[in-house]
Amino acid sequence: MMTFYRSIFLNANFFYALGIGILLMFLGFFFPLFIEIAQFYLIVFCLINFIDAVILWGGNKLSANRKLSHKLSNGDVNKVELNIVNKYSINIHLQIIDELPKQFDVRDFSLKTVLNKASSTTLYYTVKPLERGLFEFGGLNIFVSTALGFLGRRYIFNENAEVKVYPSYIHLNKYELIGIQNNLQFPGIKKKRRIGHSMEFEQIKEYVTGDDWRTVNWKATSKTHKLMVNQYSEEKSQMVYTLIDKGRMMKMPFDGLTLLDYSINSALIFTHVVLQNQDRAGLITFSKRVDQFVQAERRSGQINQIMESLYQSVSDFKESDYGRLYRDIRERLRQYSLLLLYTNFDSMDALKRQLRYLKAISGRHLLVIIFFKNTELYDIIKVKTKDVREIHDRVVAEKFVYEQRLIVKELQKYGIHSILTDPKDLTVNVINKYLEIKARGLI
Repeated sequence: MMTFYRSIFLNANFFYALGIGILLMFLGFFFPLFIEIAQFYLIVFCLINFIDAVILWGGNKLSANRKLSHKLSNGDVNKVELNIVNKYSINIHLQIIDELPKQFDVRDFSLKTVLNKASSTTLYYTVKPLERGLFEFGGLNIFVSTALGFLGRRYIFNENAEVKVYPSYIHLNKYELIGIQNNLQFPGIKKKRRIGHSMEFEQIKEYVTGDDWRTVNWKATSKTHKLMVNQYSEEKSQMVYTLIDKGRMMKMPFDGLTLLDYSINSALIFTHVVLQNQDRAGLITFSKRVDQFVQAERRSGQINQIMESLYQSVSDFKESDYGRLYRDIRERLRQYSLLLLYTNFDSMDALKRQLRYLKAISGRHLLVIIFFKNTELYDIIKVKTKDVREIHDRVVAEKFVYEQRLIVKELQKYGIHSILTDPKDLTVNVINKYLEIKARGLI
């Protein structure tokens, strides 16, 4: 009986019809004829509800399930599938309310549909998580009613389903780089002409139009009486590390995600690119100390190990210790490596506090500093000023934008590469920088 009470609900039509009955009874106080009409009306009303109840509760005639990926991609649109089977012998009206994780901050999710008798349907909706972690879906609530719409029955499926939200992995396949020199055809990704040659000799072959004349092998040419050239392959298995600053400056929000999450999403895709390009990829995350260290390798399972490490990366809201980072790099990284450091410098003072350590790291490895434009400042600069306050805001915004450009110049002065980027363009800009470095033979 308690199960019945928990599953029953009354539609708006029920209350409208009941209201008409009460109105007829009220009119009966003044006009006796309405008493008999009200009695007949209420008998018919009760009979219809009884038939409605018999149909709806005549066995469990609805089945449904929610299909989720075993993991969701942070900051991306993820598809959720609902499969529903109607075993009733009539058409039914469905209202579907799925209990989404509280972190999604969605309180009014609802789907409505009509399902024909003895049929099934598949519905889809999307969710976009904006943080990583373990999320819990509640029950999949389906409210079933007939065409009359007086009573409804509530079914509950898939209660307490847990799913992990990982760094953005949905776009990994988009960056499958088998033969990175020839197959990059994605918007924003620029192919770079190789400058000079790597040290890896591959073979001697006959010259064809387009080959670099500087590679002509005159000795082989004299022996074969054909123009022969040396062919080189790009040097592989180089060490590439992504370094992610988890300090308080990386908690700044942009379009729903923090700069830390943008960096983590970008680092995962970039790691995939590096591995597909036959280089060895590693990871270092730090704030007051180095929290996670994944040795650069090129093996099966490396991307999964790095993904798990990134999944667990959270900010501790502390000031990052670059001195400690330098000491750990000096002790752990013995081989010359490419280091891409995701961080955020908003002023020259912030850079100068860490510059001595960045110069020391750059003296041992090829260092690329990746930091972020404050797009809100650019928006302020673009707006036409109307009063003194807006002029003041614009001047301050221009000062900060100018300082970020000075940071780029200051890093260049010491031979440190840098990327100043919008968060939304982060991944493309990082990949382009990697291709440029490879093309120039800097590693």
